Amino acid sequence: MGDMTNSVFYAKNQRNEAKGEFGCTLEELRSLMELRGSDAVIKIREDYGDTNGLCRRLRTSPTDGLLNNPLDLEKRKDVYGENFIPPKKPKTFLQLVWEALQDVTLIILELAAIISLGLSFYQPPGAGIELCGAASGGVEDEGESQAGWIEGAAILLSVACVVIVTAFNDWSKEKQFRGLQSRIEQEQKFSVVRAGTVIQILVADIVIGDIAQVKYGDLLPADGILIQGNDLKIDESSLTGESDHVSKAPDKDPMLLSGTHVMEGSGRMVVTAVGVNSQTGIIFTLLGASAEEEEKKEKKAKKKNRAAAMEMQPLKSAEGGVGVEKKKKPHMHKKEKSVLQGKLTKLAVQIGKAGLIMSAITVIILILYFTIQKFVIEKTPWLPECTPVYIQYFVKFFIIGVTVLVVAVPEGLPLAVTISLAYSVKKMMKDNNLVRHLDACETMGNATAICSDKTGTLTTNRMTVVQAYVGDTHYKEIPDPDALPAKTLDLIIYSISINSAYTTKILPPDKDGGLPRQVGNKTECGLLGFILDLKRDYQPIRNQIPEEKLYKVYTFNSVRKSMSTVTKLPNRSFRMYSKGASEIILKKCSYILNAVGEPRVFRPRDRDEMVKKVIEPMACEGLRTICIAYRDFPASPEPDWDNENYILKDLTCICVVGIEDPVRPEVPEAIRKCQRAGITVRMVTGDNINTARAIAIKCGIIHPGEDFLCIDGKEFNRRIRNEKGEVEQERIDKVWPKLRVLARSSPTDKHTLVKGIIDSKQVGQRQVVAVTGDGTNDGPALKKADVGFAMGIAGTDVAKEASDIILTDDNFSSIVKAVMWGRNVYDSISKFLQFQLTVNVVAVIVAFTGACITQDSPLKAVQMLWVNLIMDTFASLALATEPPTESLLTRKPYGRNKPLISRTMMKNILGHGIYQLVIIFTLLFAGEQIFDIDSGRNAPLHAPASEHYTIIFNTFVMMQLFNEINARKIHGERNVFDGIFRNPIFCSIVLGTLGVQIIIVQFGGKPFSCFPLDVDKWLWCLFIGFGELLWGQVISTIPKNSLNFLKGAGQLTHKDEMPEEEMNEDTEEIDHSERELRRGQILWFRGLNRIQTQIRVVKAFRSSLYEGLEKPESKSSIHNFMTHPEFRIEDSQPHIPLIDDTDIEEDAALKQNSSQPSSPNKNNNAIDSGINLTTDTSKSASSSSPGSPLHSLETSL
Repeated sequence: MGDMTNSVFYAKNQRNEAKGEFGCTLEELRSLMELRGSDAVIKIREDYGDTNGLCRRLRTSPTDGLLNNPLDLEKRKDVYGENFIPPKKPKTFLQLVWEALQDVTLIILELAAIISLGLSFYQPPGAGIELCGAASGGVEDEGESQAGWIEGAAILLSVACVVIVTAFNDWSKEKQFRGLQSRIEQEQKFSVVRAGTVIQILVADIVIGDIAQVKYGDLLPADGILIQGNDLKIDESSLTGESDHVSKAPDKDPMLLSGTHVMEGSGRMVVTAVGVNSQTGIIFTLLGASAEEEEKKEKKAKKKNRAAAMEMQPLKSAEGGVGVEKKKKPHMHKKEKSVLQGKLTKLAVQIGKAGLIMSAITVIILILYFTIQKFVIEKTPWLPECTPVYIQYFVKFFIIGVTVLVVAVPEGLPLAVTISLAYSVKKMMKDNNLVRHLDACETMGNATAICSDKTGTLTTNRMTVVQAYVGDTHYKEIPDPDALPAKTLDLIIYSISINSAYTTKILPPDKDGGLPRQVGNKTECGLLGFILDLKRDYQPIRNQIPEEKLYKVYTFNSVRKSMSTVTKLPNRSFRMYSKGASEIILKKCSYILNAVGEPRVFRPRDRDEMVKKVIEPMACEGLRTICIAYRDFPASPEPDWDNENYILKDLTCICVVGIEDPVRPEVPEAIRKCQRAGITVRMVTGDNINTARAIAIKCGIIHPGEDFLCIDGKEFNRRIRNEKGEVEQERIDKVWPKLRVLARSSPTDKHTLVKGIIDSKQVGQRQVVAVTGDGTNDGPALKKADVGFAMGIAGTDVAKEASDIILTDDNFSSIVKAVMWGRNVYDSISKFLQFQLTVNVVAVIVAFTGACITQDSPLKAVQMLWVNLIMDTFASLALATEPPTESLLTRKPYGRNKPLISRTMMKNILGHGIYQLVIIFTLLFAGEQIFDIDSGRNAPLHAPASEHYTIIFNTFVMMQLFNEINARKIHGERNVFDGIFRNPIFCSIVLGTLGVQIIIVQFGGKPFSCFPLDVDKWLWCLFIGFGELLWGQVISTIPKNSLNFLKGAGQLTHKDEMPEEEMNEDTEEIDHSERELRRGQILWFRGLNRIQTQIRVVKAFRSSLYEGLEKPESKSSIHNFMTHPEFRIEDSQPHIPLIDDTDIEEDAALKQNSSQPSSPNKNNNAIDSGINLTTDTSKSASSSSPGSPLHSLETSL
């Protein structure tokens, strides 16, 4: 059946063409896809005969797929729909404007402005005017008093400005986000068979009837029915919530659903439902409907936490599979608030409270002063007809108070963060970082640890076989094919050709002189390359035994760590080819081929010798060792293929090859940068310990002679688990600070390590961990990490789904760029804060003091709103778009507990604040004498603008403009102009603000309460503003240590770090609650253990007097081993030096360790654990358990 070509199908189907439709209706397929398991198998059998019958109806060939005929594809899209789920409609600009208007302070201002507007039109009747005169007196002419409405109108206008700017920012953010989404979607491709060739097409182009190739790590983009599968297991938890993997087979359960993940194996499916008709699509349509209902409900319930809502909005998806995951994302992605958001929220609350108190006091003082002055001292009676005039006064006071509040509340903060992040994300695209979650970019700046994969990230992922052990001979380079026994050579070539995924190929190079292209699994590509180096070809063998004829395939997974394929030989017996990590396969070998290609017995003794003579030397050169083996089975009785323990033993070893994966040339420099920046790089790999160590030394993760741990997964688990096999945080704390290489690790080890480092309280502050991953099994670790990096090229869909940032070039040095951008975001926000808080402090104090002393704020409401606009919107644009510099990588990470406003920044804020206040108060109380003009103090209600107050306003703005240049540096640098022209946005904003200020002062008139100034006064204002730069130099000279009384602000304490949801995190992480329950038991066991240990120590010590100190066999319990002082001493050191702390600290630490007296009572169980009493840098090998030679423990490099 499979050999029937498409043309035959199409010829047969010409007859149906008359119907104009395909052999199945959309409803038919939809109802078919709702069945599961055996029901589905029965239904297919009843309706179509078998899957081939279904393919016939859909006019496709199970082997060759659809013909790549555009008309046919279009028609399929028309009849069955496209593989595209329409995204939710974006919010319109008006909706965003409405949201921006919900801001409480703005609402208060609007109300006040409207009241002020209404009252300004009121004129008390004739008689009353004289009596209320004092209130509205001093007005030069009637025309001016009519202009009372202008202030109210101007406030409304400024509010409108602020709202439109905010809405526009939200709108552009949403637009960028969608752009990013579509960029992510365009990257998503899937392999389908069309016209007999396998091609990669965009997920959106998949149509019904396509034959799709599914393999390990795929996220299925559409629903389909399995035609042929090898050991296929699917994780359907995204649809069913069941975490167990479901086995799929054409005769048992052939239904494959979109949005589910392939966890093992491979296969081919015929696509039967796409887009909104797929299972994911159906759920989406339901969700869309319910989301609208929810929205209606939400509108009723007040939007409590808009910021959080923004964070949690799932990425809208224009494509099925990802969609379902994304809908779940808000629940799964329970990362804590990013460090910066946490600190900012806290700071904003602190500032807001202060502002509220100040504004309330201002209003109360103004009202009291007015009423006492008027009704008590002047004894004016309250006349009913004058009431509106008095109310107008109160409203004016109220407006002043609200303005103080508006200036005090830094609503520009969220804006600055957004602009800075959006700008960075856009630029990071160029640096090969595709950011999926905005805040990941900033969290990266705080990273203190990076756990990186080895293959493909630190290395080039171009595997080549460079050494081989064949027929009792170790070849240091590829052997000549004639030198090998013909029988062995055939076995090698058959084994590699058949026992590797048929999707793995080596194609000719793209350009002349280039390297051949490796497609598919890189290790397998290396092995296929070995065949080509042996002057043979793998393709004829694959043609002779196509994939359908393979009898049984045991695909590679993290448990087996090997792959085996069973074929049926012509004499009806079976032969199984296996390949995998050498130490794993060699343990299962009972025979090995000798120099003439005949099997001879292979004993454990021989194995140990081979490990020592062949595998370890290869591994120490950084080679990955792969063993290739085979086993023959008789035709009858047929073995039980499901009993893997029986099948995978008594193998015959054919050869062992050493595969080199060279370190990327730019990696050592990138790692050096990380270490200089205070970031510890750890390598977590599935490779063996010697290879891992060799690569780590080449990369510069460890240096010879350093006291760091390189251990494998087995040893790691032995150290961190107690007798009951539970992971204990205290134990992890003893391991991770020194751990640099974790080899032969399983995905759970990676997750445990990441979780352990994050939860650790051992160092002063919580560690921020970044993790790289490419495989499906890295998902949990990527999710748990603060920032997960997935590989764009080698990464599976599942890994990308769990990640925050996708590295489009799979290169470690791109992570360093991400760190640089992250730190830059943090610094940009700090620059903005330093600038804004200076303005805030000054404006609030001026308005408050001015109001209390002169009954009127020297800065009018509209002027304040303009200052607010400069400070918030423009400054955030100017300061948040500074490009990063290499110097960012020379300092340590800020960490979670460091205050947002450092002492240097506090010094700058106070210093500049004092300068500005002195100038403004001098101008306020002595300005009229200095400039020889009329005083503007104590002006009546609707008095015209005074030249005096205009000078104050103008000087204030000039000082802010020059201080904005000062704010570019926050670490006390002297040259504030350094690199200013690299940021054109900054220059244009400063000059633009200056231009607008000139227009406001010269032509603003009544609305802005401004009086045009002459050139002379303008030059004075500019000169005073320029004084800011000189004053900045004076402030820089003051050492910050002399200002110990200054505290930082916006600091996160440990308590703030744990949001509630973190406490009740997903059920899978019950550690916290479990620990509470078990704490009693643990303490009890520990008590018992201590007593047992004491007794044992006494015994051991007695016996050791006779037997000498070393007794490795008596390592009776892990617990004893773990409570060994060697770790405990380091525990009690409050400071664990990071890599690039001074050597002196390390030496001191070592002395402290080695000077520990070796008296038995202090060292209560050292002897018992069989560990050297004095701990020095080269930990003796006696601490390693006497297992296989590969079980190497701490490296003394």
